[in-house]
Amino acid sequence: MPQTTDLPLSTLVRMTRPGFLIITLVGCMLGMTTADMCGHPPHFWTALATVVLAVMAHAAGNVLNDVHDALSGADAANTSGIFPFTGGTRLIQQGVVTVRQTRDLARALLLVLVPAGVWLALQSTAAVLWMGAVGLLLVWAYSAPPLRLMSRGLGEVAVAAAWSLVVIGADAVQRGSVFVVPALTSLSYGLLIANILLIHGVPDAPADALVGKATLAVRCGPRGAAVLYALLALLAHGWLAWGVWHFLQPERAIWGLLSAPLSAAAAVLLWQRGQTPNRLRPALVLTIAAACMHGLAMTAGLLSMRWI
Repeated sequence: MPQTTDLPLSTLVRMTRPGFLIITLVGCMLGMTTADMCGHPPHFWTALATVVLAVMAHAAGNVLNDVHDALSGADAANTSGIFPFTGGTRLIQQGVVTVRQTRDLARALLLVLVPAGVWLALQSTAAVLWMGAVGLLLVWAYSAPPLRLMSRGLGEVAVAAAWSLVVIGADAVQRGSVFVVPALTSLSYGLLIANILLIHGVPDAPADALVGKATLAVRCGPRGAAVLYALLALLAHGWLAWGVWHFLQPERAIWGLLSAPLSAAAAVLLWQRGQTPNRLRPALVLTIAAACMHGLAMTAGLLSMRWI
């Protein structure tokens, strides 16, 4: 039986869906910047460890999702996915790797994460332990039975919480404690990450429904998903504006509103094309771009408060 260690590095990287890992890098940058704004500049080694571990946790979640979508038959049944955005990596379905090799990679990533997370907590704050534990629980529960949150319409809630924790945790490592500013600042970013999952579920909905994977996209249908997408985008940007207006978030975090036109354009495309999902590629790209723009624009705005 071939082992994960027999696979070339390029295949191992492909198994993690590297194109999506940028959203975790952006979340870490935002969290480190909220700490820096308060007089806690990043320490190189703990900052690097934070990014590496957060990206590894995200990668583990992606790999686990491929395992459970293969076992459920969702990816095999998926003929309407927009690759490489939806429908998994397709490596199992193409015979490049086995389910066992994919599961072994997920386990290897998780085995590294636990002791490394303990080390990071010892270098910063014990709060990193519970945040890491909650994050790993969400990574596992998102796709694994018996919880299978994504199949219960709770996947978007799980990823919004997970990426909010990325921001809060990255701040806490540098600050040495949990603070309210990154918690409030993380909410809008988490909501836009939830929209990534929601819109990516639309092309996958027929296959997901076929195997009993009742995601929000399946439950709501294309039109309902479009309405919910617009509401989440409005809530994310509205929360940021309201928070800045009421001094709950730093003034220049308002730069994050630069992502609003991207979210609006994606919402319109989802409404227009949701029932012909093969035409949703531009909306998928815009959704990822909106989340990244939101996090990076807030990061730039917060940094400018120290520079200008």
